[in-house]
Amino acid sequence: MEFIDTLFKISDFIWAYVLIAVLIGVGLWFTFATKFVQFRMLPEMFRVLFEKETVKGKKEKKGTTAFQAFAISAASRVGTGNLAGVATAVASGGPGALFWMWILALIGSASGFIESTLAQVFKVSGRHGFRGGPAYYIEKGLNMRWLGVVFAVVITITYGLVFNSVQANSISLAFSGEYHINKWIIAGILVVLTALVIFGGLKSIAHVSQLIVPIMAILYIGIALYVLVVNITEIPTMFKLIFENAFGIRQIAGGGFGAAIMYGIKRGLFSNEAGMGSAPNAAATADVSHPAKQGLIQALGVFFDTILVCSATGFIILTAGGYEGKKLEGIQITQNAFAHHIGSWSGLFVAIAILLFAYSSVLGNYYYGESNISYIRESKVGMFIYRIVVLLMVMFGAVASFDVVWDLADFTMAIMALINLYAIVCLSPIAIRVLKDYTKQRKAGKDPHFSKSVLDQKHRSGVTQWGDAVSENEEK
Repeated sequence: MEFIDTLFKISDFIWAYVLIAVLIGVGLWFTFATKFVQFRMLPEMFRVLFEKETVKGKKEKKGTTAFQAFAISAASRVGTGNLAGVATAVASGGPGALFWMWILALIGSASGFIESTLAQVFKVSGRHGFRGGPAYYIEKGLNMRWLGVVFAVVITITYGLVFNSVQANSISLAFSGEYHINKWIIAGILVVLTALVIFGGLKSIAHVSQLIVPIMAILYIGIALYVLVVNITEIPTMFKLIFENAFGIRQIAGGGFGAAIMYGIKRGLFSNEAGMGSAPNAAATADVSHPAKQGLIQALGVFFDTILVCSATGFIILTAGGYEGKKLEGIQITQNAFAHHIGSWSGLFVAIAILLFAYSSVLGNYYYGESNISYIRESKVGMFIYRIVVLLMVMFGAVASFDVVWDLADFTMAIMALINLYAIVCLSPIAIRVLKDYTKQRKAGKDPHFSKSVLDQKHRSGVTQWGDAVSENEEK
């Protein structure tokens, strides 16, 4: 236990004195360097997401469609962080934590654009389509394979193992708390459901995610809108509470100001993943005509996750009141808020919602680990062992304590984010050059198509796609 306690103290230090400042600083720098890409190109994000090629793919596509790549990353983003994470942030950091989640999303979406664009630039072609992500652009862009391997190990542990235990934990709390179902029974069911999909490969993950995510998000946001309409007279008071708590003198004097920032940023990063280095793994799989297209789509994903889904949860909890001082954990706070607004039957709705949100996240998380294990070394035995460990961690999360799984998640994602942020800062001139090329072609009325020839000579060496010289059999 001493080792675990020391680990968590190191995690708290990294978050309080390093990571929050780096996340905000890097996000602001990218915002200015891209001339506020996340705001000025918001209409373009929607246009790209729903263009014919994005949804249906090319006739002879080698990877997933851009929409499927968006769904995979959304499956990982939209999950426990939106229901349980927001509840924890508000209960521990106060209503002001929601404001800081918004700030991270608004700034961090620029980081999301940079990392996913880089993932597309440096993606590689394999047997089953494209793959890529931070490990690939660290090796090919920075010429630092050793750091790429370190990142691949960290993201595999963080997503494939630790984050999946968090997802399972929230599902378990939702059903055991509401219906007193034995946690081991829940663990067994989750293991079977997960095994049915992860042994099916990337395509099954893409198809399941593409089906589940939009449906569950629309249903959940619809319920939230209903609650807000019914409580419309309380909305001004709610916003006043959020802003007062985020900046109020009383909160600063009492230490609540720091808690609001800490929990808002922590749970915001867990939910929208902007700059963490996870979404680029999904972004790289897309077969698009220009890297910036997937960068724009993934930046939109940050808004979708936090501004829509996280806000919906936060509003429901705040308008219900009674979120402070409760002996409830994570998702149980959200269930309690729903019961306050629409009756006790809503406990079942929230339980089913968290099952769908978290289950889809497990699938997305699994793929991130699979992709990075393939980066380190292609091994059928290694992949089989990884899948078994994933199932064991799902089981562990379902029966473990709430605090343990979340503290583990905070530690591993902090390390992962710092490595990725270093890489994308170093490689950002490439992404900015790609964005300028995209903008230039759009202004000329063209459907942008990318060629690595627009990059400086020193930046082309690690780019294996986007040029006529690429062999069709590369990395097969």
